[in-house]
Amino acid sequence: MNLRPAKNSLFAILLRSPAWISFAIAVGLGTAAAALLPDGYRALGASAGLPFAVIGAMAAWRQRQLPGAAEIERIRETVARMAWPAFADLLEQAFRREGHTVIRGDGRAWDFDIELGGQRTRVAARRWKSAQTGLDTLRALQATREADDVAQARVIGLGPLSDAARAFASDKGIEVWQAPEIARALHGPLPTR
Repeated sequence: MNLRPAKNSLFAILLRSPAWISFAIAVGLGTAAAALLPDGYRALGASAGLPFAVIGAMAAWRQRQLPGAAEIERIRETVARMAWPAFADLLEQAFRREGHTVIRGDGRAWDFDIELGGQRTRVAARRWKSAQTGLDTLRALQATREADDVAQARVIGLGPLSDAARAFASDKGIEVWQAPEIARALHGPLPTR
């Protein structure tokens, strides 16, 4: 039984959004129901906002330890100074902390295969310092993903994707991790050098 909402469902979007949005929807629905329904149905109608209040509470719980802008920038600067072996070790530790099993890749088209709950993700991260992630990196990752029948793919980099790479990632369903996602994954103390 899969209890995860579809990626682009309303509830999944609200879980990724600031919690106050869900709370505002809950209050708006409750207020509208209380104002528009007959006396006998107002209490029941006001409860229509309850699912949104629950989603707001879940979003607030998830977001309670998310790094702020200053922390994201500090982590971005720290990992930008790292050599690949140190950054790869940090990523592997982060994946394992989330419960993934981790296999190191060949370093050409992909760097990690991570698996959680039977779901494999192929990860390309070696070019994380590049000023811009281009289409070649994503095409190589996608080719190995298709050849090995891997369900998901992720590219990790501090620089933005080129327009062509962004369109390709969107079309092929490749997840993109940039500074905010890297900071979330590498929460906790990092080396200062």
